[in-house]
Amino acid sequence: MLPPRLIRRLVLAPLVVIIAVGFLVLSPFLALLALVFGLMARPRAGHMRSLRLVGFALVWLVAETVALVMLAGLWVVSGFGGRLRTEPYQSRHYAVMRWFLDLMYRGAERTYGLRAEIDEPEFTAGEAAARLARPVIVLSRHAGPGDSFLLVHQLLSIYQRRPRVVMKASLQLDPSVDIVGNRLPNVFIKAQLTGENIFTREIERLARGLDANGALVIFPEGGNWTPHRWRRGIRRLEHQGRSDLAARARDMPNLLPPRPGGALAAISACPDADVIFVAHAGLDTIVTLGDVWGKFPINQVIRAKWWRVPFDQVPRGLDHEGQVQWLYDWWERIDTWISENRPGGATVLEVVPMPEDETAEPVGELGPAFESRPGRHQGWRPWPFGMKG
Repeated sequence: MLPPRLIRRLVLAPLVVIIAVGFLVLSPFLALLALVFGLMARPRAGHMRSLRLVGFALVWLVAETVALVMLAGLWVVSGFGGRLRTEPYQSRHYAVMRWFLDLMYRGAERTYGLRAEIDEPEFTAGEAAARLARPVIVLSRHAGPGDSFLLVHQLLSIYQRRPRVVMKASLQLDPSVDIVGNRLPNVFIKAQLTGENIFTREIERLARGLDANGALVIFPEGGNWTPHRWRRGIRRLEHQGRSDLAARARDMPNLLPPRPGGALAAISACPDADVIFVAHAGLDTIVTLGDVWGKFPINQVIRAKWWRVPFDQVPRGLDHEGQVQWLYDWWERIDTWISENRPGGATVLEVVPMPEDETAEPVGELGPAFESRPGRHQGWRPWPFGMKG
């Protein structure tokens, strides 16, 4: 259970600022300690991970603190929140979000040497211009907060889109995400609320409100890949009598089986939107907190592939079953791309050991709101997809 919003504002936000100030004061000592620790470690095992972690933590805490100050200032000058929903203040909040993600991306570049390369098809100038006039629904694999932030950064900073994101409620424990996420049109999914379709209705509302610069970001898998969730997803399909989909899911070892409800509802609610499918590889083996320390990639290229389906080629006229099969077709294409482009060439099942005990699996982040509901409906190039607007 999340603490109430008032507690999060009065406790968590000031706590982050206090931690940031303390970290900044102690940063010379922490950097020296990390340097000594790194020199004592084996060269190939260490890679100065402790020093890199200190550097990136400093970037994040400073960015978080400055963002909180800017957000507090916007609340005051908006008449203590009275005009936050107006267009000028919505634009200013997107600007704060863009600045924060830009800083985090540059911090990851300089501390961990990460680079991102996006593979997109080429379009003529006329085709690109036509795409500027339409909203997009982005359906991406879910592989942790790192890849998710890279995706939103790409939409905001490179394509000048205004993303609306469907994300799990626990992200509100981060004060800046909490404030920006609730002031802008987004949906936070609460796993403990089951048996309701409220989140599907919220996604439909967000999709209906998309303008030409809008981008609705959905992660149909419902959570990060783990061995538990992959096997549980297959069993869920079998229990639903969908042995055909379960068989297809077994052949996708890199991905969780998609939950069609929210994605198909969004596609139906915004008939003018193109649909973009996103695959990426490079950060998806970071499953536990220990992986952040021991496996976070250094001097690695994070590769992504974006496919864009024009609005008139999206099979909105098919029945629900036909649209589910279409979504699984794309998920199979994404899985194949990941297998061919993951650093080292391994699948997730090969780099993450399968657990022996599958009896205590965690509940998925998105819950039944994203279940299938019959009858419901190389480089940073801005122009090829025509997303800059």
